[in-house]
Amino acid sequence: MFHKIKAVSLLPDDQLLVVFSEGVTKRYDIKPLFQTLPAFLDLQNIPSLFEQVVVDAGGYGISWNDDLDLSCDELWENGVAYASTLF
Repeated sequence: MFHKIKAVSLLPDDQLLVVFSEGVTKRYDIKPLFQTLPAFLDLQNIPSLFEQVVVDAGGYGISWNDDLDLSCDELWENGVAYASTLF
């Protein structure tokens, strides 16, 4: 099942706040990806790149550029529930 993404915003310390269409908000930590997927090191080494995150058309993922993206499933499964009233 797809959990469509409604919005994404930046949190301190290489983390994202992801709001899903069901109304669930999750915090996702990017740092573990630096160890397992070297391409994601660009997000750590180029601060302006991390800030360019957008929700993909349809809400099925997020991306920074053509090479760096994450699926809605990854964000849902590995995100941590976050109590927020931002959206």
